[in-house]
Amino acid sequence: MSIRSGLGAARRRVLGSLYRRNVALGSCGPIVSFSFDDFPRTAYSAGGAILEGFGVRGTYYTACGLRNTANELGEQFRSEDIDSLLEKGHELASHTFQHVSSRSVSTAEFCDDVERGSAAIAQLTGVESTNFAYPFGDVTLAAKRTLGRGLTSARSIFPGLNGPDIDLNLLRANSLYGGLDRLRQVEELIRKNTERKSWLIFYTHDVRPAPSPFGCTPALFEAAVSCSVRSGGRILTVRDALAKIGIHEVNRKGQVRGQAKDQAKMCVPA
Repeated sequence: MSIRSGLGAARRRVLGSLYRRNVALGSCGPIVSFSFDDFPRTAYSAGGAILEGFGVRGTYYTACGLRNTANELGEQFRSEDIDSLLEKGHELASHTFQHVSSRSVSTAEFCDDVERGSAAIAQLTGVESTNFAYPFGDVTLAAKRTLGRGLTSARSIFPGLNGPDIDLNLLRANSLYGGLDRLRQVEELIRKNTERKSWLIFYTHDVRPAPSPFGCTPALFEAAVSCSVRSGGRILTVRDALAKIGIHEVNRKGQVRGQAKDQAKMCVPA
């Protein structure tokens, strides 16, 4: 192990151990969730169509400031994409507004952008979303401590399975990148999730035949969904998985039903 990777592992251990908001998975597993970050159009046109073909749905972590733009992930979402995915039962979740890293700005600036992103989703859809994913997977202790008080959940890119205790302030998630050469690793994760009766979250970005380094091919995505369905686990959005556990979304005043009753307004200063 290199010094850099060792320091990264140590940092993840610290972030995973402090400012936790634990809930029990109980007997709800195994669960598998498929999520998309940033919301490239192909995440819905290709990825969403694959999920719908199996009768299941996904979670789209959306940075509204990327709407109608294009980057290495391809064209980003348009307003009609949001209307369509909500109509078909997918989940629209928050990913800040400008897709800013919590490590590149102050905690106050980051919280402001999280608030702005959540407000933009509410304005577009009339529905509040307080399930959140950190852009770039960048997490700081200050952001985890502050945001966790008002979000229903915050998803990381720290790999692993969620359960038997789940940290709502730092849900673990696993990349779904590349092509069918990655299928064996994906199948092994699904097998372990079934065996442990835990909650496995996948994340990716674009879904196209020649994906970016942060996306996957339709063939890999379909194989992952198919394997998950055959495993016998529940295939649920993040929102529906949390509801199954007993966690219901907070509103912007921090009001919530379920196990997580200690939440306050989003971005309350420490």
